[in-house]
Amino acid sequence: MSQNTSKTWCLRLLPVLFFVSFVTYYCSYAAHWSYGGPSKPLNSSKSLCGGWLTQKKWESLNFNISRRTQLFLSLKDFFWREHQSKLSLPYGIKGSELLLLQVLAVTSNYHVPANIENLECRTCAVIGNGFVIKNSSLGSVINKYDIVIRLNDAPVRGYEEDVGNKTTMRFFYPESASYNPALQNEPDTLMVLVPFKQQDLRWLKEIIYNEKRVRKGFWKPPPQIWLGDVGKVRVLDPHFLHQTAHKLLRIPPQKGKQIPVHPTSGILAVFVALNYCDVVHIAGFGYPSSKNQQQPIHYYGYNTMKSMKNSYHDLNHEAEALKRLEDSGAILYLHQHI
Repeated sequence: MSQNTSKTWCLRLLPVLFFVSFVTYYCSYAAHWSYGGPSKPLNSSKSLCGGWLTQKKWESLNFNISRRTQLFLSLKDFFWREHQSKLSLPYGIKGSELLLLQVLAVTSNYHVPANIENLECRTCAVIGNGFVIKNSSLGSVINKYDIVIRLNDAPVRGYEEDVGNKTTMRFFYPESASYNPALQNEPDTLMVLVPFKQQDLRWLKEIIYNEKRVRKGFWKPPPQIWLGDVGKVRVLDPHFLHQTAHKLLRIPPQKGKQIPVHPTSGILAVFVALNYCDVVHIAGFGYPSSKNQQQPIHYYGYNTMKSMKNSYHDLNHEAEALKRLEDSGAILYLHQHI
């Protein structure tokens, strides 16, 4: 090929090369701005959404749940609620209206922080207190989720390698409250009260208003001094506990003097996460065989299966429910389990 011919071909290829370069640049630019450009950082947990293939979850569960669900009771909605609850605690607010008015008048902020509320895809990790999470080395994995829900007074200090140290919400009730939440939580952690009985709301009211504490009505003495930040307190809508019992666990209504069976805080937290998050992964769930009464049940402390003997919870029933959720693709375990 002559020198003149080579120059001619090069000149003809220039527009093509220019076009390819332009298309490559434009596509990369468009992709960058599709995630919001420099003013909107890419969701660090977005990879967990897996293309948001969660439609199967909603269809298989048939819970009629919405991503816009409001989790916490608010004073504003309390006054304008059209259908007053026909159920009393723990499944409704009937008979507890006055206590709620006094509590919500102070803990009036019922929102989830905007940086979570506005996420296109919310990823949740619900961390149970089970012994199974011990020596799992899951801490760094757990910290990557948008929302990390923990339960009761389960510690994180000293256990970070296995359970992480990020806590977005902590579900608790008076008997499971730590007197100083700052010791095991971050400053912006939402302290979510799960009211099982009127005494639970009364305890919070007495703390808020610094009133004389009433110790009766608790199966275990709650803290008489509680150093939690009132601005971070939320009261979970009892609707979620009712739906956990009715739709997820399918617990039949209690009759007469029959010993009541209620969902654990753990299965409740999983159900709340299914209502609020696009991706729900769990860890620390699963009790050891009840035949071994000396087996530790938590990754901390010394409680064994023997302490669950007179529990108000049906652990086998809950295990079956979690299995259904796992089989449906609604939840994913972060560790091996039975």
